[in-house]
Amino acid sequence: MLESYNPKQMKRKRKLVRLFLALLAIIVMIVGYTAYSIWTFGQKSELIHADAAIVLGAATDGEEPSPVLKGRIDHAVRLYNGGYVNQIIFTGGSGDKGAISEAESSQKYALKQGVAAEDIIIEITSTITEENLQNAKIAAAEVGVSSFLLVSDPLHMKRAMLLARDLDMNVHASPTTTSAYRSMRTKLPFLAREVFFYIGYRLVSPFRSL
Repeated sequence: MLESYNPKQMKRKRKLVRLFLALLAIIVMIVGYTAYSIWTFGQKSELIHADAAIVLGAATDGEEPSPVLKGRIDHAVRLYNGGYVNQIIFTGGSGDKGAISEAESSQKYALKQGVAAEDIIIEITSTITEENLQNAKIAAAEVGVSSFLLVSDPLHMKRAMLLARDLDMNVHASPTTTSAYRSMRTKLPFLAREVFFYIGYRLVSPFRSL
């Protein structure tokens, strides 16, 4: 049996479709703009003098830093050797009980590159970017360090800088120039992840202080 034509019902359906398409367009624009801003932000470097470089943690390969982490350490060492920072703060705990922490692995690698032991600060308990920064700030304050160059991969910089500034840190961006994320095949998943976490943080952060 054929349904009777109901003009009001059809009009309501058309309104719902238009509303859905409008919301979808807004979401696409927000995601697209965020992706573009993350991509372009990572191309900028604030090469100024600061007390220390903060190296955000990344995975290790056994006792050794992973290629991603090595890229970050190498960049911080170049800043140190160039006189842009006096100290380096390595962050990151251990993913497995009993394994070396990301910060300790970074420290060993940096010592081999000629960084003086007294110029290295480590924190070995953090597991996420926000904890990296919180713990680095505490460790730095204990030795009178208060200004920072923040070192991470370019696509990570925008969110990391937002987190640092929300922690009232005097921080400037210094993305790596030798990131292990070089091909589009590796960059796009990283970018998608950062878009997701950046938008999520923006949505949740207004409620964190309630």
